[in-house]
Amino acid sequence: MHKVGIITASDQGYKGERVDESGTWMQKILEEKGYRVEKYIILPDEQDLLENEMIHMSDELKVNLILTTGGTGFSKRDVTPEATKKVIEREANGIAEAIRYYSLQITPRAMLSRGVSGIRGETLIINLPGSPKAVKEILAYILESVHHGLEILLGETSECAVKK
Repeated sequence: MHKVGIITASDQGYKGERVDESGTWMQKILEEKGYRVEKYIILPDEQDLLENEMIHMSDELKVNLILTTGGTGFSKRDVTPEATKKVIEREANGIAEAIRYYSLQITPRAMLSRGVSGIRGETLIINLPGSPKAVKEILAYILESVHHGLEILLGETSECAVKK
């Protein structure tokens, strides 16, 4: 069972001015798929806070997957991709590209997403948009491949045993 951390980047959600449906949906979907959510937190759109939480989840909680929601648009406060780029050690561009490609089939506004993905140690970090609808659609699309990627990252597949 893979351990997951969920971070919602939302000034309004952090202040309690808006219900975080995206993070809640993430948690529900992941638990239904057999993942164990170790931590779910709502943070303001502050780069240093987002960076510190990603580092904490990865290095101290040892989660295998961090999913973020929110903070990937064009607003001056949208800094989730910048925070993610600061903490990752290796990029996983194909995931972000696939998310945008899939989302473009649904809405042309998907081209405005700046989400990124990458690896820190044994943790895969993926930025998702803040929309609950987008979160549901994207997780349905990526989870099977992400699961396989986690198995490779953690050396849990026979493919890895051959290469070692």
